[in-house]
Amino acid sequence: MMIRYTAGALLFLALSILTVVYGRHDFIKLPSDARRFFGSAATASNAGADDDSVGTRWAVLLAGSSGYWNYRHQADVCHAYQILKRGGLKDENIIVFMYDDIAYNEENPRPGVIINNPHGEDVYHGVPKDYVGYDVTAHNFFAVLLGNRTALTGGSGKVVDSGPNDHIFIYYTDHGGPGVLGMPTSPYIYANDLINVLKKKHASGTYKSLVFYLEACESGSIFEGLLPEGLNIYATTASNAEESSWGTYCPGEYPSPPPEYETCLGDLYSVAWMEDSDIHNRRTESLRQQYQLVKKRTANDNSYMGSHVMQYGDLNLSVESLFMYMGTDPANDNYTFVDDNSLRPSSKAVNQRDADLLHFWHKFRKAPEGSARKFKAQQQLTEAMAHRTHIDNSFKLIGKLLFGIEKGAEVLMSVRPAGHPVVDDWDCLKSLVRTFETHCGSLSQYGMKHMRSIANICNAGVKREQMAEASAQACSSFPSNSWSSLHGGFSA
Repeated sequence: MMIRYTAGALLFLALSILTVVYGRHDFIKLPSDARRFFGSAATASNAGADDDSVGTRWAVLLAGSSGYWNYRHQADVCHAYQILKRGGLKDENIIVFMYDDIAYNEENPRPGVIINNPHGEDVYHGVPKDYVGYDVTAHNFFAVLLGNRTALTGGSGKVVDSGPNDHIFIYYTDHGGPGVLGMPTSPYIYANDLINVLKKKHASGTYKSLVFYLEACESGSIFEGLLPEGLNIYATTASNAEESSWGTYCPGEYPSPPPEYETCLGDLYSVAWMEDSDIHNRRTESLRQQYQLVKKRTANDNSYMGSHVMQYGDLNLSVESLFMYMGTDPANDNYTFVDDNSLRPSSKAVNQRDADLLHFWHKFRKAPEGSARKFKAQQQLTEAMAHRTHIDNSFKLIGKLLFGIEKGAEVLMSVRPAGHPVVDDWDCLKSLVRTFETHCGSLSQYGMKHMRSIANICNAGVKREQMAEASAQACSSFPSNSWSSLHGGFSA
């Protein structure tokens, strides 16, 4: 009886959270934090017949999630592939990481088709299956970037076999947290490891310049205080170091997905740069011009549902044309660049960390009464809410146990000044993440929001033994459902 009551209470809480408020703001109230403020042997053969100055273009595209509720990430990556393919890049130079559990998922209303826009065409067709399923790992991603075939474990074997005159484009889309990027397999990508790989790639002298587009919550924290100048790397991120990024083309938005879809089709920052690339002449549009347009669109008119697009690294590279990295669509080569993106933001957007709840709710709402589908959706919603409650309460209690009732929340929530990385000792961060998950269960895509709390615990000098003791006291047990580390493995 108590279990049934608890499940009912959690479901009621979730439905209350997901109530649509009609009126002046007309947005979905969701539970996430609302703190807002405003060459190789290859030649130039795929660079375009009329431009021998550009070496081989390479691209690495990575969707770091799995699960149908994360549809948008794989849709983003598939769309990015189509842009590059139309731009003249060859499949041998485009390396795709995606779990590949969306196109033929039983939830997909159009089997074998993925769309990234309410009126969009299929973007799944022809996408290379380089690294899928359990081969989508941080280890393989780093090996691919470094051109290290011998380090690969599974996959197609394709790597960035670039030379000193080549240009590299990297695009990552998924959930994130302060200093960390999610992956569908464990462990996650930690900022210091990624930066070290980029430094190693630069030291090898195997590229001329590199551009990194990053979609994730707190994505600015991956480069903030970590990416030095002088590596010939230019990076832009969907958000700054302390705010969420946003899903778009979600149920209930305008424009909304086709009615048979119960999930977001894309991410706001990602859709902004890709739809801009679709319509503009990439020979004349510069990285800086695209950054400005994407920044304006992703801010969503400075509303609650938007984020601050940031740029890092060698900003002087931003004067280069998109053509250097993405090639060009001949259909757009006669277009004149205008300082506006005619594709306006959606009227609403959904916090990245709440898109799963939105999917489960719409699935529950539309399923026939008494059906197995309705029961499954209720179970998914209840388990997701139970996991969130467990993670949030665990950190609150750990903070009090380590720093006292009055100072606990203050220490965990403190934000370092701009220009500083989230943590000083990355080994400590990884150790305490594993310690927490051993006693309290997996952080998961939602729990990554607490990565700053763990970093602050490290910065305060707390040792692993102290963290273990506090975690054990805070978590005498934890849910053993799909959100558990027993099923998903460890984040570090």
